[in-house]
Amino acid sequence: MSHSAVIHARIDSSTKEATERILNSLGLTPTEAIRLFYRQIAMRGEFPLELRVPNSLTAATLSKADRGEDLERFASVDDLYASWDS
Repeated sequence: MSHSAVIHARIDSSTKEATERILNSLGLTPTEAIRLFYRQIAMRGEFPLELRVPNSLTAATLSKADRGEDLERFASVDDLYASWDS
């Protein structure tokens, strides 16, 4: 018989709510997500995600995109590719 252990963690409420909305859309409970995360660490023997801090230009660009600023929209992939040539 397998034994269970309890993990306690504190997280700010806005992060918790946003995360649980995404997990719910994936059909996962927070407990299932944590179990998956822990299993991946145990199976791989390392942290399963690449963590990097973006440089200042990337951070600024991501921040603008989050606010919907300076976005380009294209009607097709061909139009997107064509924009790279100009």
